[in-house]
Amino acid sequence: MGRAGTWTGGAARAAAVAGPLLLLLLARPPPAAAGDGGHSDIRLVSEQFSQSPQKLSFYSWYGSARLFRFQVPPDTVLLRWLLKVSQGGGPTCANLEITVYFRYGAPPVINPLGTSFPANTSVQPSFLIKMLQSNASINVSHPAPGDWFVAAHLPPSSQKIEVKGFIPTCAYIFQPDMLVVRVVEVSILEPNTPFPQTLLSHPSYLKIFIPEFTQELRLELQGCVSNGSRGCPVRLTVGSATLPSNFQKVLTCSGPTQACHLLLPSPPWDRWLQVTAKSLAGPHVLVAFSTVASLTACRPLIINFQHLLQNSPNQSCNASTGLLTPGPSSRGMGRSSRVGGSPFCLLSYQAMREDVDVMSVHFRPPDRASVLVQSGVPAVVRLQLSTGMDSGGSLTIALWANESVISNNTWVKVCVNAASPFLSFNAALNCTTAFFQGYPLSLSTVSRKAHLIIPYPETDSWYLSLQLVCPQSPEAMIGLPASESESDPASYKPQGRRAGPHCWAQEPLEPWRRLASRPRSPASWPPSSRGCEEASVLVETTLSLVPCLNDCGPYGQCLLLRRHGYLYAGCSCKAGWRGWSCTDNSTAQTLAQQRAAVLLLTLSNLVFLAPIALSVHRCLLVEASVYAYTMFFSTFYHACDQPGEAVLCILSYDTLQYCDFLGSGVAIWATILCMARLKAALKYVLLLLGTLVFAMTLQLDRRGAWNMMGPCLFAFMVMVTMWVYRCGHQRRCYPPSWQRWAFYLLPGISMATMAIAIYTSMMTSDNYYYTHSIWHMLLAGSTAFLLPPRDKHAEPWACSQGLACHYQICESHREELYTVT
Repeated sequence: MGRAGTWTGGAARAAAVAGPLLLLLLARPPPAAAGDGGHSDIRLVSEQFSQSPQKLSFYSWYGSARLFRFQVPPDTVLLRWLLKVSQGGGPTCANLEITVYFRYGAPPVINPLGTSFPANTSVQPSFLIKMLQSNASINVSHPAPGDWFVAAHLPPSSQKIEVKGFIPTCAYIFQPDMLVVRVVEVSILEPNTPFPQTLLSHPSYLKIFIPEFTQELRLELQGCVSNGSRGCPVRLTVGSATLPSNFQKVLTCSGPTQACHLLLPSPPWDRWLQVTAKSLAGPHVLVAFSTVASLTACRPLIINFQHLLQNSPNQSCNASTGLLTPGPSSRGMGRSSRVGGSPFCLLSYQAMREDVDVMSVHFRPPDRASVLVQSGVPAVVRLQLSTGMDSGGSLTIALWANESVISNNTWVKVCVNAASPFLSFNAALNCTTAFFQGYPLSLSTVSRKAHLIIPYPETDSWYLSLQLVCPQSPEAMIGLPASESESDPASYKPQGRRAGPHCWAQEPLEPWRRLASRPRSPASWPPSSRGCEEASVLVETTLSLVPCLNDCGPYGQCLLLRRHGYLYAGCSCKAGWRGWSCTDNSTAQTLAQQRAAVLLLTLSNLVFLAPIALSVHRCLLVEASVYAYTMFFSTFYHACDQPGEAVLCILSYDTLQYCDFLGSGVAIWATILCMARLKAALKYVLLLLGTLVFAMTLQLDRRGAWNMMGPCLFAFMVMVTMWVYRCGHQRRCYPPSWQRWAFYLLPGISMATMAIAIYTSMMTSDNYYYTHSIWHMLLAGSTAFLLPPRDKHAEPWACSQGLACHYQICESHREELYTVT
């Protein structure tokens, strides 16, 4: 059907993970879609669409990927993606591999971390390319009109916690542009009307409208003549290309016969179908033929709310099961009811769409819960997901059949398809329509429940097809494996990789083999089979569209993401949980680990009791209050900043975080000013001004390292200036005591240096709990060592004694010229 190629452009490589695709990656401009000899085709026009570039991020969850949404116009014959990558930040930035995903109809479902999906989730392989910092392009021939999505991200993050401002910032900018070539003159192919064509060098572009309830499309080439002789060297391409899976049909007529045909069961309803005819006889060989399209209509029995009210006297309610029991008029209505002499081919249930919230929709059958399933014709429920805003959630389907209403020798086969329903239950059970591989489910006495989850469903009308299958009847036995024809009906399952209970949707399913045995006449069927033919089952349904499955569970948060006007949802996991819905516990933290992390991060702040006690002992009451403030808010901030169940928040998270960052900065500022031993008035003025500056800078950028380090460096310069002044005034080093340097200053400076090194270069997401706890202890310990000693003539605890006696101590604050020990 096609081939996939790659273009490196010196630094790019592409990897496709999909089925046969009509794709070509080119390094040169596309050839004139026109044809041969350099003559352009006047029927083709080109258009280009662009979006603003985005800065790429390292992948940690779906919100890390940058999403782009494009609208491909109808009658497009060539789609070219122009991928541009630029790098900023200087020569120190490394060349990183960028992964780009493409998908039609919905955002791509990606899994770069290789995590597991929830049970019963169906995920198609993604189509992707990997490229370095250079430009690349990818072409798609005959793309499907509608929404196309492009997602890009950098490799998975290293889990290292980087302090903003300490390392060079490397920016990787990604911008995709879309170039389309579309046809302005397309011939309309009318049903049952021969359309004569002549091909020489340019292809012929046709389209045919497929109305609703079309059961089959037959395309036939008649009267083929090539250079006056019989033959039909023509290639007919039907349908549009989609990613990651492509189900275009190609009919190649190269034999001497004058006619060949293509049969398409269940073509997509209520839309135009592209047909392209191209000559295979060479550039100067004339090929003449006629194209005939035949549509087989399906007569539906539409069951809506009005129909349900009219038939309500014939229905009763089973109090024990809570199900509606079908009345006599509804039994066998697919087998005996006729319109104009033709039997109904399906029971069409008009489901009501109930919009609850953003990407939150409930679909309800006419009787609000159940669907009547019979063996004669399939029951079809239509789910409208074509608003353009429904593809950003997850489609969940839950089916349930009561054990009392389903017999041992029957089971219900279910297919979920987009664009058109699967109707050929009597011929095959692979859920394959003309251009879509459906998702199969089954219900039986062994397994009475079935679940299916489709993340990011395509923007389209989805159909739920159900039919009662009798294993002993010839219709049911046709297309079943011979090894399973005599086994338990619940053991019948399609071939393919299983994604969960009753879900085999990871890869295209192979058609079931036909039985070699001949069908028996109805008179020779066993009594149980004849009973099955007359049976009917009420299947309870729960059909809904949700932003996130189970709201991402207890260890995740469902977040709404936005790209321009398009909304989509993703799960942000915590406490080591991963996966699409935060259900992968391979790296999850246990409750004991969560409690240990909380205790480490909170109790490590108790080391601040040492500098608090020393400050009170040395009559540094302002510094003691700052350390107490820091200890209090750091303790409760880390008690609230926990990902799991061990969480305690006395205030809002944002308030606690702001107070913690403010207390840490002011504590460092106050300690350095105290070491400078300024005059009291000047010290308190600088302390107040520094606090105000910290409050302003943290409001501007809370994570910026230099917002905190800048004021601290200014305080350090003030301290050094005062120490140098005292050295020159006293003619000796300040502080002059070697004991002060050896037992206080050097240990304090060493601890502070280790704390800064750990904070800036050693913290990761995995070791954060104990490295940050060490940071707390080193910061508090260095503060205790670096606090200056009390005045030589001051008494210990003098401030507390003065407060107890209720009198004020007056002291002359003058420059200290005595020796400090």
